[in-house]
Amino acid sequence: MFRKAILTIVTLAVMCGSAWAEKTIIFACDATWPPMEFVDANKNIVGYSIDFLTAAGKEAGFKPVFKNTAWDGIFAGLASGRYDSISSSVSITEERQKKMDFSEPYFVVQQALIVQKDSPVKSLADLKGKKVGGQIGTTGYFAIKAAEGLEPKSYDEIGLAMEDLNVGRIAAVVCDDPVAANYALIKYKDTLKIATVVKTDKPEYYGFPVKKGNKEVLALINKGIEAVKAKGIDIELKKKWIGQ
Repeated sequence: MFRKAILTIVTLAVMCGSAWAEKTIIFACDATWPPMEFVDANKNIVGYSIDFLTAAGKEAGFKPVFKNTAWDGIFAGLASGRYDSISSSVSITEERQKKMDFSEPYFVVQQALIVQKDSPVKSLADLKGKKVGGQIGTTGYFAIKAAEGLEPKSYDEIGLAMEDLNVGRIAAVVCDDPVAANYALIKYKDTLKIATVVKTDKPEYYGFPVKKGNKEVLALINKGIEAVKAKGIDIELKKKWIGQ
């Protein structure tokens, strides 16, 4: 009887432990997009989105694991199941929603036009016939291609576009405004500036995409997003990573 009781207690403990175990969710991220996702001096993946998901995981009961992945092919990797979601400043678009499911929005973003400090450019219309850079496959690059008369130049990483702009190889760069601010107001503050925000028909939001039909992971992420917003954690993270 004593042995049976011990066995029952152990079995229950194992069952309870399994029930309460955190689910690990693997997020791919192209960590070249400061201040949202990037690699710091200690080779850790850090940034606003990383802290956001870490907080969301604590609230919703999952453990986020971040896998540095090149942007080129990141969506194919999600579709093939190499990871569960993507944390890489992915804008929610109708075209992408046809191929993957998205979490609730967690960040609103605009496209910014960055030029050299002495440039008279004030809009995309002023750049006809000029080379304008953006990271391939991003909404910033799509905006360049949609503008009339520009010469789009694509880059695998946004930092490479900024370097070319800084030395005058291209006339401008278009990218998400928090990233633009990081480069134009911090890294290249003496040589670059934000000329304007590119106007769009509707707001642009970041979301965390998952493979079509992955309801379990999507529900956990959404639960975490809701809790982070309800507690104002997202506001604190914006102050930390982006400023006022």
